[in-house]
Amino acid sequence: MKKFFQEFKEFAMRGNVVDMAVGVMIGAAFKSIVDSFINDIISPVIGLFMNDSLHTLSVTIGMVTINYGAFITAIMNFVIMAFILFIVIKLMNKMKKQPEQVEIVAEPSDEVKLLTEIRDALKK
Repeated sequence: MKKFFQEFKEFAMRGNVVDMAVGVMIGAAFKSIVDSFINDIISPVIGLFMNDSLHTLSVTIGMVTINYGAFITAIMNFVIMAFILFIVIKLMNKMKKQPEQVEIVAEPSDEVKLLTEIRDALKK
């Protein structure tokens, strides 16, 4: 049992897990911002043209109510979150430091060294 907890501790303290947890927390907080943007700004503007709020649109068939407005709102939330995530990942990839390509210069051959010495001697 002690080994199990030790393995769990090693797993939980790895950098990737901690980074993922931070990302999930920031994503949850950002989701509330996007929800507010859709519900408090986009839906009322669309509601001006439809005389009703977007997320309250529904149709009743028999005894069942289908809230298609809430579904459209969820799709809009997803598209906005996916687009912003795409932009963030694209920027992060661009900001990643590209490894510099080191050009390997070969050691000149004995002939080239000799010719260089002759050239330098002739210049003098």
